[in-house]
Amino acid sequence: MRMPDVYGLCLTTSASAAAAYNAGLREVLRLRTGATRHFAEAIAYDPTFALGHAALALLGQELGASVDLHARMAAATLHAARGTEREQSHVAAVAAHLRGDSQPLLRHLEAHPRDALLLSAAVPTIAFTGATEVPQEAWSLVERCRPAYGDDWWFRGLLAFIRTEQLRFDEAMDLATASLDLEPSAGHSAHARAHAHYETGDHEAGLAWMDAWVVGDGATAESLTHFAWHAALHELTLGDLDAVRRRFETQLDPRHAIGCRALVDSGSLLFRWALTPGATDVPSMDEVIAATSTTTLTRPTTPFLAMHTLVAHLAMGDVSALQEVGAAARRQRHATQREVIAPMADAFALMASGRASEAADSLCRLQPHVWRVGGSDAQREIVEEARIAALLRADRWDEAREVLDRRLDRRRSPRDSAWRQQAQAR
Repeated sequence: MRMPDVYGLCLTTSASAAAAYNAGLREVLRLRTGATRHFAEAIAYDPTFALGHAALALLGQELGASVDLHARMAAATLHAARGTEREQSHVAAVAAHLRGDSQPLLRHLEAHPRDALLLSAAVPTIAFTGATEVPQEAWSLVERCRPAYGDDWWFRGLLAFIRTEQLRFDEAMDLATASLDLEPSAGHSAHARAHAHYETGDHEAGLAWMDAWVVGDGATAESLTHFAWHAALHELTLGDLDAVRRRFETQLDPRHAIGCRALVDSGSLLFRWALTPGATDVPSMDEVIAATSTTTLTRPTTPFLAMHTLVAHLAMGDVSALQEVGAAARRQRHATQREVIAPMADAFALMASGRASEAADSLCRLQPHVWRVGGSDAQREIVEEARIAALLRADRWDEAREVLDRRLDRRRSPRDSAWRQQAQAR
């Protein structure tokens, strides 16, 4: 039997399996919990449903879902032959993507732009690592797919996030709010709105909106810790360190984080909090380290994870761990690991060794290339903050002020103003 998916594409399966699959797809697009359960129900209804198996494999790889990734992919490949050409291409694209080759996925989307699950997987966002490394490639992909979606609420949210990366914040806010008007639980749209508030220095309004969303329409979001991180970043930027502490204790405790979120959200916040003027009694990174897999702590699989791993080791002052990650990065085939992560590890090791001036120089040389690690500007600026800390430790006050002045030109930040006053006083 052939049934339609959420966007009208054919699913070769039973009506009950298709309904469960569509429920899972909607949860992925809303960025809500429950997608894994629905996809599992789909293959329980129809064990020969190739796309159900492939979806579980994709979530296992990308979101850390507790599934037997290899068994699911083997089943998807076995049963794909009974599906349509689009379904066969979908399964082949997922299989290649999981092997580290994303070109079949990008080719698939050229032919089938309304395959929303794979478009979501192809664009680096809060949910997926993406199939592109150069931001402009992701932007181009989304623009090419735009005619296929019209005013669809999910696609508006995806496009809103692209607009934040392009620094087109008014457009991003318009798209995000229009999407949320249609689907108040739209996680991607909420994420894009969070970035627009932060990057424009609209901290009070951004914090108030996020606080209301995470306990209201967004309460079942898959990545609540990341949304809590966004709220905490507003509080940190405003210099409200008591609020940061409350947020950390109630919403960002690394013991309760899922997958890499302890490292990416809780760990990064702890590091930035500790650097903030006036910060005292900041919790240690111990629980973040305890909640993170040994593989990630020694051989992180992506440059984005590697950056956050290095930050955690720097916070702990663990020179040997920084050197180990750097050595592993140099052995990687991935150019960004070798060319960005390895020198970042070296710079952080210098800083942890007390050689702050040398670390500051290394981070200055590295700064133009940090964008290659992925993630957002708001996440990557942690490297710039490490450089500011190194400059201050090296008593290079004038250079620290220059960096802070550029940051303050970008957006209002009471935290950066306090940091600058600290440098000026010296």
